[in-house]
Amino acid sequence: MTVPKDLAGFSLNAVPEIHFGARRAGRLAEDAAAMGVPGKSVVFMVDAVLAELGVAAKLATPLKQAGAKVETFADIAGEPKEKQLEAACAFTRDHDAGLVVCLGGGSAMDIGKVAATVARSGEGPVAFAMQAQPLPKRSIPKICIPTTAGTGSELSATNIFTSAAGKKVWVWGQETKPQRVILDPELTTTLPPALTAWTGLDAFVHALEACTNRQRHPGNDLYAHRALALIAGALETAVQEPENLRARGDMLMGSAYAGIAIDNCGVAVAHNISHALAALAPIHHGFATALGQDAVLAWEVERDNGSFAAAASACGLEQDASALVQWYGDFTIRCGMERRLPESFKAFSVADLAAEMQAPETQVSRNSTARDVTDADIDRFAAAILALA
Repeated sequence: MTVPKDLAGFSLNAVPEIHFGARRAGRLAEDAAAMGVPGKSVVFMVDAVLAELGVAAKLATPLKQAGAKVETFADIAGEPKEKQLEAACAFTRDHDAGLVVCLGGGSAMDIGKVAATVARSGEGPVAFAMQAQPLPKRSIPKICIPTTAGTGSELSATNIFTSAAGKKVWVWGQETKPQRVILDPELTTTLPPALTAWTGLDAFVHALEACTNRQRHPGNDLYAHRALALIAGALETAVQEPENLRARGDMLMGSAYAGIAIDNCGVAVAHNISHALAALAPIHHGFATALGQDAVLAWEVERDNGSFAAAASACGLEQDASALVQWYGDFTIRCGMERRLPESFKAFSVADLAAEMQAPETQVSRNSTARDVTDADIDRFAAAILALA
């Protein structure tokens, strides 16, 4: 008997406990009491800008009033660097944390999750990067509260940072996931339009790649397709009407579902491009990923096996993969994204970008792509991307 491909079997990773709702973060003291270790401190891992705006202090006040000792690590700006992770791990260990609260965007999520996971081991995060050794089984409890709708890191086992050598590496493992996720759309309303667009498009590409790459399976399509539908329907409104809670809520859930999707099936060549760009010069990850997806989408759908057509349908289009190409390009424009790289990229050649796309640490996303990505394809994609500089 021949087993159909879609019945060959699949696995779904565990999803942390999720709490959603406007003003839900205001009940953080209850969460800390339920999850923290009595007598130990609550360590906040917070984006620097949120610390400056007083958002972290506002959420921490009820914890202090309840008698908790709260410590805040706010040396988090831009994409995670090895030095930041080392400092965060030391801070968590030195303050005897019994709970870590990750508040902010993907960087705060990744840094806080890793710190809580490895701090008690006495070793730094680099010791566990690229699965150099198994993660410790004894982790500090952690809560993730995202303030952007993009990375989905709060629901992912992959935590990316830039090594001291300037390479994108990651700490991976289900042990890094939080025990609880709080999704509060009110916390995302102050995100500027450009960052709303870039982070939202990052979430969109997460969902699209997760349901179209070599690892995709029908069990995960449930999350990816729902994410595509939510983001396609809400991102423009969230950009144009920042205080629209309905749009912000849909984006937060769309980002979360996309995070679950990539946790199960990973990403593809658009992320190969964005990680390669980041290895050359500073660039927002979501913006770079959206540009990467725009550069490769027409090439990808040329060999569609039905997964891109299904993704198009999830976005509200005809079940036609080719329709997705024009729609996606128009979608990025309607969300206010400019197809232009920062001036700093003028210093690099096509060969420079192609070399980073062929680097060992970027090959997982390359090899997961539904079509084989040849060296000639890489050269062509690199040329198309750097033409935007």
